[in-house]
Amino acid sequence: MKGADNLTVYTFNTKVAKHTFCKTCGVQSFYTPRSNPDGYGVIAHCLDEGTVNSITIEEFNGKNWEKSMKEHKTIQNLSKS
Repeated sequence: MKGADNLTVYTFNTKVAKHTFCKTCGVQSFYTPRSNPDGYGVIAHCLDEGTVNSITIEEFNGKNWEKSMKEHKTIQNLSKS
């Protein structure tokens, strides 16, 4: 599926982060992170096979989001457009 007409956006709290879902199946395909509202986070399982050669995993304590963002400067730069 493709096209913006098939997507819906969910926001909460500060309304800066935008979680984008497929209207047909409900899968979250990507999001606009609160840390980088000018960038996108792409959900890897929504990419075509062969699109990504490797993935680096960086642990992040989402329960303490503000503190974690200060400690993990690299995360802020990963989704910059």
